[in-house]
Amino acid sequence: MKLYRFLTEDDTSAFCHKVTDALNKGWELHGQPTYAFDAANGVMRCGQAVVKDAPGTYTTDTKLSEH
Repeated sequence: MKLYRFLTEDDTSAFCHKVTDALNKGWELHGQPTYAFDAANGVMRCGQAVVKDAPGTYTTDTKLSEH
């Protein structure tokens, strides 16, 4: 199955660590990162899509963070 996740975080090193952790678990970058101002919280936010091929069949019960 092909899995997809969209990682988000405030524009801090925590975002880079989150993406790096996913890459080290076999996820691959998908598309360009995003960067936007979160007016409600007054901070810049980052986003990055990642994908991964995994064994099995996808269901809505699949825990993406466990792959």
